[in-house]
Amino acid sequence: MAEADARPTGEGDGELPSAESLGLSALVHREVVASTMDLAHDLAAAGAPAGTLVLADRQAAGRGRGGHSWASAAGAGVWMTLIARGPELAALDVLALRIGLAVAEALTPLVRGTVRVKWPNDVFLDDGKVAGILVETRWRERVPEWLAIGVGINRVVPDDLPAAAAVGPAVPRHALLSAVVPRLVAVTQAVGHLTPAELAAWSARDLARGRWVVAPVSGQVTGISADGSLTLVDAAGVAMAPVRSGSLRFA
Repeated sequence: MAEADARPTGEGDGELPSAESLGLSALVHREVVASTMDLAHDLAAAGAPAGTLVLADRQAAGRGRGGHSWASAAGAGVWMTLIARGPELAALDVLALRIGLAVAEALTPLVRGTVRVKWPNDVFLDDGKVAGILVETRWRERVPEWLAIGVGINRVVPDDLPAAAAVGPAVPRHALLSAVVPRLVAVTQAVGHLTPAELAAWSARDLARGRWVVAPVSGQVTGISADGSLTLVDAAGVAMAPVRSGSLRFA
């Protein structure tokens, strides 16, 4: 698969980094797509190797977790999907968390403010969502054949989401790619559940730790476990059953 030509992609963006400099097998760049996730799935089904990144200037129908749309205007952010293959099953349970942590760590030196993570797949800058992650798996029988790892990072706060956050237009897209993509590639090689070091790194950035939530269950968040489950206590301080799926809604 040919790498996209490095060329200017918009005011302030500069040229795209090369696939090699990002640790990729290929970089597929399009001006407009319906969704980088959909194109990545099409390319993976046609045999695109692991480490292929799909990048778009604009998504006409970008989507996030739970079928929610993701505002994806040209120049307003980084809209990309990475193809991964062959992850072991234990790593799949925690992949979205690892990706979120990797994005948060990559963004920290580029922005002012505190970059935090929100279980299971959001990255916040102070009190606004700055990046989202969507992981979709395609299976052959019971074996994962490939994953599409979608990441959207706001450079500009969307008009219809004033409570969101952005890294700011002064942070060019090529700088975001250079900071984030190599970390994403490395995370796809991780095996097993979260390590003690990863749990500590998550805890230091955990937006929800110590806060009360009303969904997906009602309780006070105490953190996450090695398998990626959310841990909580009830009003009496008694540990509740771990939560393995859902979206947090604060009280």
